[in-house]
Amino acid sequence: MTLPASSDPVRIVRHDDGVVEVRLDAPGRGNALDLRTAEALRDATAEVAADPGGAVLLRSAGGSFCVGGDLRAFAGLGTETGGYVHAVASAAHAAIQALYELPVPLVTAVRGAAAGGGIGLALVGDIVLAARSARFRLAYTAIGLTPDCGASWFLPRLVGPRRAADLILTNRVLTGGDAEQWGLVSRCVEDEELDRAAHRTAADLAAGAGDALRAAKGLLRAGSGAELRLHLVEEARLIASLAAGTAAQERMTSFLAAKSVS
Repeated sequence: MTLPASSDPVRIVRHDDGVVEVRLDAPGRGNALDLRTAEALRDATAEVAADPGGAVLLRSAGGSFCVGGDLRAFAGLGTETGGYVHAVASAAHAAIQALYELPVPLVTAVRGAAAGGGIGLALVGDIVLAARSARFRLAYTAIGLTPDCGASWFLPRLVGPRRAADLILTNRVLTGGDAEQWGLVSRCVEDEELDRAAHRTAADLAAGAGDALRAAKGLLRAGSGAELRLHLVEEARLIASLAAGTAAQERMTSFLAAKSVS
């Protein structure tokens, strides 16, 4: 489906086959999460949660899934940095919670970079497909911050505490193939197949036994939604507290300066 041009950073596309698509649509920024994008994602996921169709597909336009928080929006705010980061995290966390609690299956499709908050968005899916060229990197501690968007909640449950600590503390990069091997994603596909494979997976689910799929998903996630909600609150508190400090602000500034040179 070809979509008209839009300035909206997040879009909802309702397909005839029962798939409801949530699309991050700010490819020029790597689908980075500034406050406008995080709030648009929160609002879009709330709308989809009210009418999710038969299955939901979360994907992104452009070459990257989501590079995480928009450091350019964070930098230079001084004493306002902590409040801004908390607002971004809180809006993004409301989206994560809404996606996690969807009654229908959620498929996520990851291409290119999934970093920072993009990791949590990628992992919230029931079925996660990754392009072979995808790159997963937490990157938080490199700029003096802690994980948000549920990354520190999802990772230990998916890959175990040792590997989760490795990913969070060392910021090592996993390819799409690595991510499949580690159990981070459901499967890895060739880059040119990702969009078709993800939509086909979602469409097959939408055409399936809806009552049984909803019930099965309910069993898989029984009781965990409240735990995730509390964890997201603590993630937002910690990342905002660190972002308010000079050490993290200096690291963010240095990171952006090095990136502009390269």
